[in-house]
Amino acid sequence: MEEIHSSSIHVRVYNEAKNGNRLSGDTYYIAEHPEFFLCAIADGLGNGPVAKESADVIPEILTEYADESIDQLIQRCNEQMTYKRGAAVALVKIDYKQKTLSYSCVGNVKFYMYQKRFDKMVYPLPVMGYLSGRKQSLRTQTYPVYSGDVFLLHSDGVDIRNPKGLLKASSSADQLYHHVMKDMKFGDDATFIAATYHQSEE
Repeated sequence: MEEIHSSSIHVRVYNEAKNGNRLSGDTYYIAEHPEFFLCAIADGLGNGPVAKESADVIPEILTEYADESIDQLIQRCNEQMTYKRGAAVALVKIDYKQKTLSYSCVGNVKFYMYQKRFDKMVYPLPVMGYLSGRKQSLRTQTYPVYSGDVFLLHSDGVDIRNPKGLLKASSSADQLYHHVMKDMKFGDDATFIAATYHQSEE
């Protein structure tokens, strides 16, 4: 379990391979920079080594080009998928200065954000399909973020039946992590990133 705990964000990650496989076809990335936080989940098509080969493209690209926009990052990831199996990919970037969260996804990686001050659930819809090297339409969506906001990014190996109830009951990344783990059905490649944003709003 990887974790980031700073003055602006607290993040916990779960990543597990499908039963019988040594390697997970899911890959994740989390990193905090002075002006932003960036995370991603890539779900390689299929499972095992072939799926992992596709998914592993994403952390390599994000490590090298983190300062670029989400659209630029996804385009770079897509270009690297040529001659690979392909992957569903979701990226989340929080801009600390602008106090915004941007999200873009191609495929079945889901994202939920609960804004406690408004009792509001944010659930942007992804673009259908997957990154494969072919020309891909993108739809980056940007939202304001407020201290106390909770969000969850997860691959399709994680089944969330009542996302609003689950996030509403979680006031921290730790609580959200444990609530998701409690309801998990283990057996498939599964990855989730649980996080709370708590930057000063001055």
